[in-house]
Amino acid sequence: MKQRFGSAALTGAVIAAALFVASIQAVVAAPPPGIKNVVLVHGAFADGSGWDAVAKLLEHDGYTVSVAQPPETSYADDQKYTKAAIDAMGGPVVLVGHSYGGSIITEAGNNPNVAALVYIAAFALDEGESCASIEQAVPQASKAFKPDSNGNWWIDQAQFAADFAADVPPGVSQFMAISQVPISTDAFTHKVTNPAWKTKPSWYMVATADRSINPIQERMMAKRARAKTVEVNASHVAYMSHPKESAKLIEQAAISAGAGK
Repeated sequence: MKQRFGSAALTGAVIAAALFVASIQAVVAAPPPGIKNVVLVHGAFADGSGWDAVAKLLEHDGYTVSVAQPPETSYADDQKYTKAAIDAMGGPVVLVGHSYGGSIITEAGNNPNVAALVYIAAFALDEGESCASIEQAVPQASKAFKPDSNGNWWIDQAQFAADFAADVPPGVSQFMAISQVPISTDAFTHKVTNPAWKTKPSWYMVATADRSINPIQERMMAKRARAKTVEVNASHVAYMSHPKESAKLIEQAAISAGAGK
């Protein structure tokens, strides 16, 4: 009798635990308010893996996330891969760009499925501007950007952590330095022709300790785009060092754009 009672109690406990897990999963998977889809676009010298923490936070809150992988080989190629990611979502999306990714989303954001733009320490360029031209107007602190003989630009590995990713763990910034994706001169100098922020609602995160884009320039671009703006004490990779704040801003854009505000 004691053995059967223990078995029944154990079975009950297993069922209760399963129900508890199912209830947690149901809460996690509950559809969020507003726009349900988010496309994340990386910037120069990086790839989509840096969005890992932000993507997990968004998925936990019920969003469907796609991390685009523009190759940085040309502006046209980067538009192609980003637009493909947008189209694959099959519905309205919040389009998010970091750094050079801001230049990408400024054009790709004209896709009719894009409901809102979010810039994370990114280039919100105007018509006729390129990343190169706007940085000449208000130079960044870093002097570590160097061209090679193949038409690509790199960050000096010795300066990568200090000038690009000063507030992430040293092991992370070191690996980013040796695995960096060079950006083509074409991508960096291509001029935007039709800025989507002129017709789409925008949000912007200023990284106040940014050495790759001057924070003064970030504030100017955010103001010009009439973006709802937050500031964080972060290096250029604010989305990596401040994933919670980044995800919160993206979710605010999703909720607001979904409500038509």
